[in-house]
Amino acid sequence: MLKGRKILLGVTGGIAAYKTAVIIRLLVKEGAEVKVVMTPLAKEFITPLTLATLSRNPVLVDFFDPEDGRWNSHIDLGLWADLYIIAPATANTMGKMAAGIADNLLLTTYLSARCPVFIAPAMDLDMLAHPATAANLERLRSFGNHIIDPDTGELASGLEGKGRMAEPEVIVREIKEFLSKKKITERPLLGRRVFINAGPTVEPIDPVRFISNHSSGRMGIALADEAARLGAEVTLVLGPVSLKPAEKKVQVVSVTTAAEMTAASVRAFSNCEIAILAAAVADFTPEASSETKMKRGDGDLVIRLRPTEDIAARLGRMKGEGQFLAGFALETDNEVVNALDKMRRKNLDMIVLNSLRDQGAGFGFDTNRVTIIDRNNNIDKFELKSKDEVASDILKKIITLIR
Repeated sequence: MLKGRKILLGVTGGIAAYKTAVIIRLLVKEGAEVKVVMTPLAKEFITPLTLATLSRNPVLVDFFDPEDGRWNSHIDLGLWADLYIIAPATANTMGKMAAGIADNLLLTTYLSARCPVFIAPAMDLDMLAHPATAANLERLRSFGNHIIDPDTGELASGLEGKGRMAEPEVIVREIKEFLSKKKITERPLLGRRVFINAGPTVEPIDPVRFISNHSSGRMGIALADEAARLGAEVTLVLGPVSLKPAEKKVQVVSVTTAAEMTAASVRAFSNCEIAILAAAVADFTPEASSETKMKRGDGDLVIRLRPTEDIAARLGRMKGEGQFLAGFALETDNEVVNALDKMRRKNLDMIVLNSLRDQGAGFGFDTNRVTIIDRNNNIDKFELKSKDEVASDILKKIITLIR
């Protein structure tokens, strides 16, 4: 249930820190990727080595690595995580969280996190019952944090009462329940491997001249960003463009020529569940490329071209059970007929049709107007929209088809 989820675990300086080893083991067993950030005092209760071994990731304590000066970015940690759980959360740490104090890496990460935050308090019964702690807990709830109530039982002080951190199994169960509900509404592609290609290719004639097209890669990049926001593990094979994905989770494979685009696309497709072919790959490439600049002569210059490999057709032949393949068609006449023919010939599950007749659509625009045709011959026509909105429409359609 937690496969592909990224869980950040914050550990503060309380005796219940020993339970974090079990929390990590359970999360990893469920398929989650776990990173740990500790307060300096937490190291006195459980060693970073133990938690690093169990999580299979380095444990972060300081703002920078004293060995090489490398910065441990609290912003990157907050963006990376799907959920941040602070367990145990001491009265001291909760007081600082409620007041917005950021004097260690755990707290600066808390203030930077955009993901849901869970807090598992652990302290003596009198500390928990104190009006200051009660007020801090209420304030933290008002911020939208999720509090996992502590248990009643024997405490480290020897007293009996409420204050024991919830058991690891309870904490992990609450995380699973929360994320399972969240997945349905917000991250329907969680754990899915998505491959997208985008941008033009450049076919060299000589060191200074080439054959290419006007593709900016914007549509494919918008698809990659949206797929990542929906939870997918995204590989973007990208031709030579100036734009880059906004989502840091997108893995970019940069290529230049049609041959490189083909090789990278085949590799990515072999390990994906959903593929969207949005690249504007050159149909032809020079038979030979001169190693030196070609000089102007008195007569005509003849450049012999050979066809490049049809990536969509090759992937259509490769497509296995459980794989979904979508392509694009840019047409000038008989648009729907030609798009349907392309979808069938190349064994696509869906095709996105662009018409060069539509104003504000196609190459060089921030907007697009598309028609989506699926394998059941359902045709959905959309109005002119931003390419980000078009990407959302395309992925919503794919999600309905793969369920």
